[in-house]
Amino acid sequence: MESAEPRTSWTFVTNHARILAMILRDPEVRLRDLADGCGLTERAAGAIVRDLENAGYLTRVRHGRRNHYKVTPGTRFRHPAEGHHEIAHLLHLLVEPDPRAGATSRPSTNGDHHERESHS
Repeated sequence: MESAEPRTSWTFVTNHARILAMILRDPEVRLRDLADGCGLTERAAGAIVRDLENAGYLTRVRHGRRNHYKVTPGTRFRHPAEGHHEIAHLLHLLVEPDPRAGATSRPSTNGDHHERESHS
């Protein structure tokens, strides 16, 4: 029997989740940076942002030349198997800083601000 090649093309976290986490981390992140962070084109990243906005997971407001995003609190997973869980739990896991860093930043669920805690 032949040994199967390991599947390396899939991940546990989708680009939709990655982009939402990046927006939570930086509510004024540029589309170009979202695309780079996910290895996508700007067009694909823009389509994901529109998906998230249309589904109610975030809102977008124009501030001058930049977009300001706000992650909608209380939103839940889309699939019925996980639908009873809020997205915030996953997002906080994805945006939690490296514990080896000196200070931690805890993004608010709505993406408005970051609370800083200093660890001595």
